[in-house]
Amino acid sequence: MDQNQEQISQLMAKLELLLKKQQDFNIQVNELRRDIQILKNEQTQKPIDQVETTKETVPEIKETVVQEKTVPIKDEKPVQAIENPVKKTTPPEQTFAKKAKKPSSKSNLEKFIGENLINKIGILITIIGVVIGAKYSIENNLISPLTRIILGYFVGIGLVGFGIKLKAKYENYSAVLVSGALAIMYFITFAGYSFYGLFPQTMAFAIMLLFTIFGVVASLNYNKQIIAHIGLVGAYAVPFLLSNESGNAAVLFGYMTIINIGILVISFKKYWKPLFYSAFGFTWLIYFVWFAFSYTYEEHFTLALVVLSIFFVLFYITSLAYKFIKLEKFKATDIILILLNSFIFYGLGIGLLSDDIVGKELLGVFTLGNAIIHFITSVIIYKKKLADRNLFYLVSGLVLTFITITIPVQLDGNWVTLLWALEAALLFWIGRTKNVGFYETLSYVLVLLTVYSLMQDWGDTYGSYWFKDSSPVVSPFFNITMLTSVVCVLSFSFINWMNLKHRPATKTLLSKIMNVGLPAILLITLYYSFYLEIQYYWDIVFRSSKIETTIDGYATNQYNYNIRNLDQVWLIIYTLVFFSMVTFVNNIKLKSRVLGIVTLVFSLLLGLFFLTNGLYTLSELREAYVDQKYAEYYNIGFSNVWLRYVAIAFFALLLFSIYKLIRQPFLKINFKVPFEIILHTSIVWIASSELLTWMDLSGATQGYKLGLSILWGMYSLLLIALGIWKNKKYLRIAAIVLFAITLVKLFFYDIASLNTISKTIVFVSLGVLLLIISFLYNKYKHVITDENEK
Repeated sequence: MDQNQEQISQLMAKLELLLKKQQDFNIQVNELRRDIQILKNEQTQKPIDQVETTKETVPEIKETVVQEKTVPIKDEKPVQAIENPVKKTTPPEQTFAKKAKKPSSKSNLEKFIGENLINKIGILITIIGVVIGAKYSIENNLISPLTRIILGYFVGIGLVGFGIKLKAKYENYSAVLVSGALAIMYFITFAGYSFYGLFPQTMAFAIMLLFTIFGVVASLNYNKQIIAHIGLVGAYAVPFLLSNESGNAAVLFGYMTIINIGILVISFKKYWKPLFYSAFGFTWLIYFVWFAFSYTYEEHFTLALVVLSIFFVLFYITSLAYKFIKLEKFKATDIILILLNSFIFYGLGIGLLSDDIVGKELLGVFTLGNAIIHFITSVIIYKKKLADRNLFYLVSGLVLTFITITIPVQLDGNWVTLLWALEAALLFWIGRTKNVGFYETLSYVLVLLTVYSLMQDWGDTYGSYWFKDSSPVVSPFFNITMLTSVVCVLSFSFINWMNLKHRPATKTLLSKIMNVGLPAILLITLYYSFYLEIQYYWDIVFRSSKIETTIDGYATNQYNYNIRNLDQVWLIIYTLVFFSMVTFVNNIKLKSRVLGIVTLVFSLLLGLFFLTNGLYTLSELREAYVDQKYAEYYNIGFSNVWLRYVAIAFFALLLFSIYKLIRQPFLKINFKVPFEIILHTSIVWIASSELLTWMDLSGATQGYKLGLSILWGMYSLLLIALGIWKNKKYLRIAAIVLFAITLVKLFFYDIASLNTISKTIVFVSLGVLLLIISFLYNKYKHVITDENEK
């Protein structure tokens, strides 16, 4: 159905284009008639029957063109068949007329200047002259105010009469005169009321209303935008050309409202975009300038709010009127104007209400009122089917936008995040299932707003504990912030699921970015939702460990800093579990190459962090247990030791998840050799840490020197044996590198402080290991040689 609807729309657009061409052709026919009549008057020697024949031929051409309307739009061939006879039946007189009309480019420019440009400049100069003359007479008191007004009206009426008289033969010129006369009469009426007080308010508005009606009727009768432009839009200059800074704001805006009503009436018949653009720009510009430089709350609050609402409604109806009547499709400029009008109204309205004591409490109601206005419009469009569905989606989008804005304006904290998260999921579902790109784009905006709001909630909950209050703000894991985080995770999960289930028909740049961005947002939100709660829990435990003591006569607070190390270890364990689970889910269910590469990189970085910072923190816990540094105040138990095995176990889980990941076909990366090197590096690193731990627990003091050197030498031997057995050259090279490091350590670090017995043990041990390694190389040299040859 959607495809058929699209084809129908395209065919209707073609038909509309043909009808416009037909209208242009009819205009050319009328011009040909006029030229023929002129030739008839000038060339009296031409036979009358030839002219009569020409007159009869022209309507026939018009008839043939009109028949194009009845041609079926599904088949384009009949249209071509109709166009050909028109070309064949073109009479010689018409050909002569076309040849007679065809001027050179120089003549075209001359024609444009002479027939179009000069008259517009002339009427503009005439209007300026009238204004200057009126201003001069005012400043010098040459004539009485009443005489000035009467003379101004006479000038305007005279131009109207002269223009109407010339309409039959000089339509364009006549339209310019009428429009200029209309602007002059606007000037005079405004001056008579605003500066001289010659008219009561009701009478002045009635007169200007009559001029507006006249301008509307004249512009429609002439079918010329110039009348509306000069007569209506040009009238916006009245208050500024004649102003002596004594004008009344209510009169100014009432005057502008009348002009805009005239434009609204025209919009029901004609969609003259330049007229609408000019009126829109002038109106809001004048309002902005007045609001910025002349507005005062005490004097103008009610007026400003009422006028703002009137202008918004007028332009809102004007922008929709012609589209509703003609069922035209909305274009980008139409959408921009509707959005501009809506957000100008909302922005200025919020600014006005924020200054009012009662208005501050109604900001949410005002925002919701905007949503209701657009909702009523969308319902009318949907029920009456007044325009294309893009307009419906646009207005519905405005409804959702203002509802979205209402949430933070009226509510606080977590409710904003919750509602935005749910709304984002709803909009994405509608946009993707109904194939409405605007809704989908709006959902992306809401996702980003939700993330931003969630980060604020995290800061308010977890950050305020340290920087604002001395007691916990909420209970760990069972609080509104945690609930908000879970709802956001569920919302983002639903969006990602919909994104995988319903692939877009056409991939845009934004959709490609969000294909990566949406999973990233989900993973980051999920990770930090629990990470921050774990950290918050240990923060509370640490703060609760405070003991007030006296050292050297000074009162001080003592904290159990062992808890800080426990906090860091548990966060590392959580991170190991998180990335392991993500990798397993991707391996089993998602099978995403992008996610696989991302998790592989982060897992490797996390592994490096565990081997460096993680094992170091675990050693700090071990030393705290052995030294019992805080035993005077706190109990440091054996949990400091066994926690390391929980961490190592989950590190092993991470390595296993990486191993399963690199074997997946969708990853398309050969990572087996690097992984095996990483695996053996991790084993020897953890084994070294274990050796130091148990030597420290047993009270041995030579762990870093004697113990590590012997361990590394033995593991080098193991790697050599494994490399020969599995025919893996890289393992043998790694073993040689490890043994070289051991020897460097032996000569530059160990030997300096070892006693004679320790030196003997380490040298003999390493020497024996080297001999064994050499023996293995000699015994299996044929295996190694065959491997190299292969």
